[in-house]
Amino acid sequence: MMTRYPHDARAHGFTLIELIVALFITAIIFSVGYGGVNQALRNHEQLKEHQTRLSEVQNAVRVMVQDFSELSARPIRDQLGQNWVASLTTQGADASSSGSASSAPAPAPPDADDDDDTEPLAADTTPDLIAFTRGGWANPAGVQRPTLERVSYRFANGTLRRMHWAVLDGTEASLPVPRDLLTHVKSIAFRFMNDERVWVTQWPPLGSTSLRSRPFAVEITLELEDWGHIVRVIEVPS
Repeated sequence: MMTRYPHDARAHGFTLIELIVALFITAIIFSVGYGGVNQALRNHEQLKEHQTRLSEVQNAVRVMVQDFSELSARPIRDQLGQNWVASLTTQGADASSSGSASSAPAPAPPDADDDDDTEPLAADTTPDLIAFTRGGWANPAGVQRPTLERVSYRFANGTLRRMHWAVLDGTEASLPVPRDLLTHVKSIAFRFMNDERVWVTQWPPLGSTSLRSRPFAVEITLELEDWGHIVRVIEVPS
């Protein structure tokens, strides 16, 4: 004989519609959760990129401040050893990403902040935007070399590059050591405060015959692709 169960005691399962609704709600919850996690990961990557860029800009400005605040009045000999080159030289102290920078050629010594394991640059023919002698070249290893060094800045293809030489009075065989300071640069410009407290864009100033003249201050204007204009004025100690 078949046993009959009360209506309220019968076992009930899920209908197909209930399963579909449950799966749909679960999918929505997973979708919302994945979107939140994915957005958090993107924000983290953007923050890392921003921090890396900030560090690059800060380091580049720091190096330039150290260089120009240590300007020395010591001129150098040209590569043939026949003439003297001013301690600070420019041939148009500004450049944009649409053209290469120009400047007087000059040999020079190494830089206090450059890595010692950086190889000399043999093939770069980009002209110097600005070249100068600076003091305060740190020598923690006690290497037999001067505390003065010759430094130049070059600009091409959106990259600001710092060069330094191992000797002050170099020859044609003296190769510079490169260091890429800053990328994504649209333009860079220099101005110099002369004896009359007037800003000029060329050094030595027009009419000056002194190879040891130094400006009272140097103004650097960087235009970056992402951050716009950055202006820094650096006082040159007398």
